[in-house]
Amino acid sequence: MTARVVIVDDSATMRAIISATLRADPEIEVVGQAADPFEARQLIKMLHPDVITLDIEMPNMNGLSFLEKIMRLRPTPVIMVSSLTQAGAETSLRALEIGAFDCVAKPSVLAPEGFSSLAEKVKAAAQSARRTRPPRPPVAGGAPADYVPDGRVVAIGSSTGGVEALIEILSHFPQNCPPTLISQHMPAAFTRSFAARLDKLCRPAVCEAQTGQLVEPGHVYIAPGGMHLELAGRRALEIRLSHGEKVNGHRPSVDMMFLSVCRHVGGRAVGVILTGLGNDGAEGLLALRRAGAQTIGQDAASSVVYGMPRAAFEMGAVERQLPLEKIAGHILALTWQRQRAAS
Repeated sequence: MTARVVIVDDSATMRAIISATLRADPEIEVVGQAADPFEARQLIKMLHPDVITLDIEMPNMNGLSFLEKIMRLRPTPVIMVSSLTQAGAETSLRALEIGAFDCVAKPSVLAPEGFSSLAEKVKAAAQSARRTRPPRPPVAGGAPADYVPDGRVVAIGSSTGGVEALIEILSHFPQNCPPTLISQHMPAAFTRSFAARLDKLCRPAVCEAQTGQLVEPGHVYIAPGGMHLELAGRRALEIRLSHGEKVNGHRPSVDMMFLSVCRHVGGRAVGVILTGLGNDGAEGLLALRRAGAQTIGQDAASSVVYGMPRAAFEMGAVERQLPLEKIAGHILALTWQRQRAAS
């Protein structure tokens, strides 16, 4: 099935680059192009595209405002096209919370391969059964009043759809949550803003990880874009970041993180794999399960893209497959010191 796309960008040059990138894939058809949201609105009504690519910064109406209208009036998978700036990163994250399928960075000196994954994301978006949901604010409760973490490390891997999924999970974590490592496939300029956003929304302390940080309860560590996150040490666990080769096409790689957790913690871990394209994390999650760790996979119905969780499930790496809204509670039940002592 061919994915029909409308491109919305005020730059004629950028429209031409996006169009050429997408038309190189025989499974994608560019059916229309628009220079602003008002022109785009008419095209979308007339052409009923499968996917829209949308520039964040445009005259007359910014991309976020237009995205909100699309999600409310004519829900369609939207891929946001953003500049690699601090403002662009923060706006992109807001777009993902509103309901954008994914974001890509415009090619630049910092990200010359910005559009290398665009065609793949467009095709995945066209096949997705995207349900728009408003972002959930932090909720009361989520953990027993006497919850105390039992010393285990939680490692979470995610990709497309991961922003919404991680907000959902971490919003239920208590202030004294188990130490949590996260590798989310995301451009380098975005992860610091994402960590800051999570830190405001959630009770635990959330930060972009740095080499040498001790891994402690009550803290969540986000792998910086463009760097692998691994554990180091045994008695006192700490963060180690590296610029090694991409693994499964990604840096940070979920597999790299999971395998590192397996080496240093083994069965004293909980591995979680969430929505995302491809199969990154499947091998590492399997290693964790074989080492005695508990492993969780997001189910198909709640995944924006059931790619990474499916690869792990089909490999036998997933011990429990759960809908997104039940994952946080299961993590906390597994890591509750009282529950472990009584079992």
